[in-house]
Amino acid sequence: MTTRPAHDLVLRNARIYDGKGGAPYPGELAITGDRISAVGPAGTIPPGTGEREEDLGGLALAPGFIDAHTHDDRIVLDAPEMLPKISQGVTSVVVGNCGISLAPVTFTDNPPPPMNLLGDARAYAFASFADYAAAIARVVPAVNVAALIGHSALRLATMGDITRKASPNEIEAMQAHADEAMANGAIGLSTGLFYPTNAAADIDEVTRIAGRFAEHGGVYATHMRDEFEHVLDSIDETVTTATAAGIPLVISHHKCAGVSNWGRTLQTLPKIEAAASRHPVNVDVYPYAAGSTNLRADLVTDTYRIMIAWSRPHPEMQARDLIDIAAEWGVDIHEAARRLQPAGAIYFQMDEADVRRVMSSRLAMIGSDGLPHDHHPHPRLWGTFPRVIGHYARDEKLFPIETAIHKMTSLPARVFRLAGRGSLAAGAFADLVVFDPETILDQATYDQPLRRSIGIGRVYVNGKLSFTAEGGVVGRAGRLIGGRNDG
Repeated sequence: MTTRPAHDLVLRNARIYDGKGGAPYPGELAITGDRISAVGPAGTIPPGTGEREEDLGGLALAPGFIDAHTHDDRIVLDAPEMLPKISQGVTSVVVGNCGISLAPVTFTDNPPPPMNLLGDARAYAFASFADYAAAIARVVPAVNVAALIGHSALRLATMGDITRKASPNEIEAMQAHADEAMANGAIGLSTGLFYPTNAAADIDEVTRIAGRFAEHGGVYATHMRDEFEHVLDSIDETVTTATAAGIPLVISHHKCAGVSNWGRTLQTLPKIEAAASRHPVNVDVYPYAAGSTNLRADLVTDTYRIMIAWSRPHPEMQARDLIDIAAEWGVDIHEAARRLQPAGAIYFQMDEADVRRVMSSRLAMIGSDGLPHDHHPHPRLWGTFPRVIGHYARDEKLFPIETAIHKMTSLPARVFRLAGRGSLAAGAFADLVVFDPETILDQATYDQPLRRSIGIGRVYVNGKLSFTAEGGVVGRAGRLIGGRNDG
């Protein structure tokens, strides 16, 4: 009688980064089905116990990266290979950020900004979260999906007039949507109080809705009301809301935007750290000094550079600077911006020292905040994770590589309650990335934002080889994770 090998695959001669922040060590790891069946120092796994065995030649082996902040809600369905993310070593994406989610709202006309960042009315085909969850299961994207429910989506689904605070009946309707979403696998709530679809909601409205998500074990992520002059007030509002709701808090893409606010992370980070000593608080951050969203009149200025990412009436102007377009048209930048609408833009509005400070915080997770539907996207869509490891950790020595990996693996897994993800341990899901610590680096730039990063050798999702540097996406095994899912 032939005895079946103990493991499906054994990866030997690896440099193990466990995701928890410890120093790497020479080791090996085994996969059986969709789980890690053994991991440890060299010699832990007996020879010949794998149906297949591979020598990694000293390359790094880490948990698959978790993108803590994305707008990948629709692209996981429309382009399920997810090449921009899986080519960076990302195996899980957190969608539904900034108050923007596909479910539970539909539109008969063009979605209002910022909802249009996910597509036109045809993109919004899910009146319930269960419908969206079913679509993910049917498509099987190459990466796992953890889904927040956007407050703007809830308001647009339940309110005829979003320019005011929701009524008690409307809040109850949103809470009912929260119950449905969490019962079907959502992980929590997001707000985008900076945006007109969400700005009229006050602390009471947000607290009552967030509180319902908290009852189901959810988390709360927020694009705060103000990241400019009133950023400190916004932190106070955010912490007050989360504390009153009894829900863990994530401050999205923390920054101090606008030239007059550069350096103010010296004020904001101590405030956030103090709040985190009393209540669960984390932040996410992308490793760039420019942000990107819709082209907005209130963000147009000549104090920082603005690049056009897309324009519906003037697609020929994408990748051009607003100031150059205005000069070509013989108008000021405000009139040029008006003519370009609807449009998206990249705003060079942050200071590099602030970005480094936020990334270095023990509370900081890495999130790309990429906009996959932009015609000329911010390079963070393709480059975020190799940039953190290769540029900031290895080359700039901002922190050790193991710290970088912790910020993109076990930390977000804990914050978003993604059971069995984010670390290399027996019994954990086999989301893995093999990379070369000496060569990993982003290649995407503001002028050429679609360039694939280098140094990622292969990626496994739920135990299945899904990406190789030579073959690209070779398999798809993603699933909805978190919430009431088993992973």
